[in-house]
Amino acid sequence: MQKTICIIDGQGGSIGAVLIRYIRAEFKETVQVIAIGTNAIATAQMLKAGANRGATGETPICRAAPDADVIMGPIAITWANAMLGEVTPKMAEAVTSSLALKILLPLNQEKVRIVGVAHEPLPHLVQAAIEKELKKELKEEVNHV
Repeated sequence: MQKTICIIDGQGGSIGAVLIRYIRAEFKETVQVIAIGTNAIATAQMLKAGANRGATGETPICRAAPDADVIMGPIAITWANAMLGEVTPKMAEAVTSSLALKILLPLNQEKVRIVGVAHEPLPHLVQAAIEKELKKELKEEVNHV
């Protein structure tokens, strides 16, 4: 059965778009990629990058998060009122309450410092997320079947 990866992003959608491009390069069409933006611009950018489907806003996040196998995005998708208020408390709760594996990039524009995390450029973080986490997760799932 095809795994569902839910990419959540806001503002301009550039982080989500980079994630999707890397996922498509690595996994082609073997995974289902759902793009959910906190706004329409973010969703459009992620669809352009190669997501299978996309939607915008609180309700799609609340509906997709419980069914996803993996949720990916910037760490701020787990923080209520992050991204200049684009991440609602319900969105953050849906993400953190989901049983899906969450692979979060330590990028944020909030007044938060995450200690012990190396400050790397976005492409390096995405490459590590795909290589070290997503590939391992999908490989483990295949081995358990």
